[in-house]
Amino acid sequence: MLERFLQYSLEREQKIAIIAEIDGKMKKMTVTIVRMDDNEITYVTSRSTKEKTLSRVNVLSASYARGDEGDTLKKENDPGNNSSQKKK
Repeated sequence: MLERFLQYSLEREQKIAIIAEIDGKMKKMTVTIVRMDDNEITYVTSRSTKEKTLSRVNVLSASYARGDEGDTLKKENDPGNNSSQKKK
């Protein structure tokens, strides 16, 4: 399930909520995945557009961000949604 949320954020440029272990502490963050490979993810937060990298083993959990119901069909059909226009 974790993989599906990471892929969802990467492909649709959507924010997701993750819980990660950073410096030995658990931290909840809202992030958008910009790149990922087998070992690490690169993300940005709403607070900082600076890209940060995190080892995938440190990502403990992921879920939809606040306000996101995961209804991708509704977002694709929304004329005010810019992400649907980017894909064309």
